[in-house]
Amino acid sequence: MSPFRYGAILRLRNVTLAWVVMFLPLAGISRAEPITLLALGDSLTAGYGLAEGEGLVPQLQAWLQAQGSDVVVVNAGVSGDTTAGGLSRLDWSLTPDVDAVMVLLGGNDLLRGLPVAEVEKNLDAILTGIKAKGLPVLLIPMQASMNFGPEYKAAFDAVYPDLAAKHGALLADPYFVALGTDLSALGDLMQGDGIHPSKAGVAKIVPVLGPKVQDLLTSVK
Repeated sequence: MSPFRYGAILRLRNVTLAWVVMFLPLAGISRAEPITLLALGDSLTAGYGLAEGEGLVPQLQAWLQAQGSDVVVVNAGVSGDTTAGGLSRLDWSLTPDVDAVMVLLGGNDLLRGLPVAEVEKNLDAILTGIKAKGLPVLLIPMQASMNFGPEYKAAFDAVYPDLAAKHGALLADPYFVALGTDLSALGDLMQGDGIHPSKAGVAKIVPVLGPKVQDLLTSVK
């Protein structure tokens, strides 16, 4: 084979490889790296009171992977955090590798009876910050009890769907919906404090939450 013909073949091969690399993403080829999902939350996300591997993040990641999702769920839960606390650490939590975010905050605001307007303002700012990064987000609602009266409950519960609609965020079912309405009567599904789910409780929550998280992952570009 002449050197001229061999050189032409090499040039053709290089052009072909370049074309393949350029258009593979358009052809629907899967990502080389797993999706990084940031779980921004409080003790419910952090896995308070549970052994390693028993909390929301590891159980959710295992469920998603069992369903075929190539994902790493990053635990950004801080026990005791209110919506204000989540907002204060949002910027440094949104590292360049984050592809999507799920937000589970508001439980500690409820326990303290903080003003609904304050909760709404903080969550609004959190969703605004995530949207500014061009990241898809799933908002997981908390629901108020009647401890502070029906007006407080109605106003608090409305915050999550209202903000999801405003920001075009995905909205999950309320976090505890899979366990029923009377958390004090759930036995081994809750820890002794009556506030945090047990390993078995998380195991009931994850299959209800999981499909919404799958919807979030499909929106990752």
